Amino acid sequence: MVEPAPRDVRNVVLASSLGTVFEWYDFYLYATLAPFFAALFFPKGNDTAALLSAFATYAAGFLVRPFGAVVFGRVGDLVGRKYTFLVTIVVMGVSTIAVGALPTYESIGIAAPILLTALRLLQGLALGGEYGGAATYVGEHAPPGRRGGITSWIQTTATLGFFLSLLVIGLCRSQLSKDAFASWGWRIPFWFSALLLAWSVYIRMRLDESPVFLRMKAENRASKHPLRDSFLRYPNNKFVLLALLGATAGQGVVWYTGQFYALFFLTITMKLDFITAYLLVGASLLIATPLFVVFGRLSDRIGRLKIILAGCLLAAVTYLPLFHGLAHFANPALETFQDHTTITVAARDCEMHIFVFPSTKFSACDRAQDFLTKSGLSFTKLDPVAGEDVVTTIGSETLHGWDEAKYKAALAKAGYPSGPGDPNYPMVLLILVVLVGFVTMVYGPIAAYLVELFPARIRYTSMSLPYHIGNGWFGGMLPLVATAMVAASGNIYRGLYYPIAVALLTVVVGIAFLRETPKDFDIHA
Repeated sequence: MVEPAPRDVRNVVLASSLGTVFEWYDFYLYATLAPFFAALFFPKGNDTAALLSAFATYAAGFLVRPFGAVVFGRVGDLVGRKYTFLVTIVVMGVSTIAVGALPTYESIGIAAPILLTALRLLQGLALGGEYGGAATYVGEHAPPGRRGGITSWIQTTATLGFFLSLLVIGLCRSQLSKDAFASWGWRIPFWFSALLLAWSVYIRMRLDESPVFLRMKAENRASKHPLRDSFLRYPNNKFVLLALLGATAGQGVVWYTGQFYALFFLTITMKLDFITAYLLVGASLLIATPLFVVFGRLSDRIGRLKIILAGCLLAAVTYLPLFHGLAHFANPALETFQDHTTITVAARDCEMHIFVFPSTKFSACDRAQDFLTKSGLSFTKLDPVAGEDVVTTIGSETLHGWDEAKYKAALAKAGYPSGPGDPNYPMVLLILVVLVGFVTMVYGPIAAYLVELFPARIRYTSMSLPYHIGNGWFGGMLPLVATAMVAASGNIYRGLYYPIAVALLTVVVGIAFLRETPKDFDIHA
């Protein structure tokens, strides 16, 4: 079979990548606005609980991604790569535009978060079929010696989609008043997706089907039962499990820690204004994005797996000092206050509210912990005091029960800073670039590795499931799990234990059970 001409490969990469950028843009609009949506679509009364609810809805789109991988992966292996990711981009685009038209909780009550969650589920289903299709399609056009470098362009799309969402949201928030954005301006980025959808469908309609898929169909080698052949037959089912635990799980948590969790840490915990945080994170994405291609090309020379596992290991051993560094340089005044002020909470009836309903009741402990957590402060949890709901010490002040005015007064008396002091933004940017650098290490080579790990007849199905469980469940749950761990423990760094543990698990499993694919791997197999 004649390999596609270099010009054809470039056109395939460009068309596939542009469409995937727009699909990631759609998906990450909600992620970027999740803290803002907490006030729009969920009951009021506890900011941390509302934020957890927003993150739970955000996570719903990730939880359903593996099901989208199974559904659309099967279609992709039976019908074709091109047709399938045309369908996924339409579902994603229409769902995103619909989010921009949703009434808020104030207008329709509990129906608002229900409808929002339903649209997030549709987005997750669509994305579950999108990535596997794009990676498979591009990988099947690429020559063996350059597959890592060529598929790495697909890997840049998630970060570029995130950057595009930051850019559009930042422009809207900077050009509109706070009240205007909260009232109607937040809808503009979602409606902008209509233009992106039309463009994406147009460029994908002009693509031809994958030559590998056409050859496989012509030779009658296509699987008639891709789900059974992928997940119920040995050794493919073994490689699906190993790909998850030994590659994509760690890659997923590193991706979401280095980009989204870092953004939330700066805005929610470190109290940076959103424009400054968007600029810093956006700049780090622009600086580090070329490294996706660097590590993709390097994987063609030295192997894919060792780069992925090295990125997981580096991330796991440096996350705690790096995020301590973010706190030190982003808000030195808050760090100084924390170092010189003892804060304890002795309480009973403390709950961890993952999802908030109108009937949810918040105890005095819940409200006290919520107040301290959203103030960006760690605290020590003590055993409850007999006869007391909650007893909190802030410096020299002892507070009995919950009274927000008294808590604010105690913080002010202890010297709680009104601003970040004297931030060192170049150092914050440097740390963010390092965090995104880890993302490029684990993500740049992963598409080529997964494409080569599975045979063509079940490739779409087999690679999509471990990718979307790793990214959708292990990675996508990170903001929710980490925020809940912080709220429950009283330690603003406790949420990092989750990505550290998953990344280390991936290193151990990857080293013990996975091997590199040969450099001359025949993708037609």
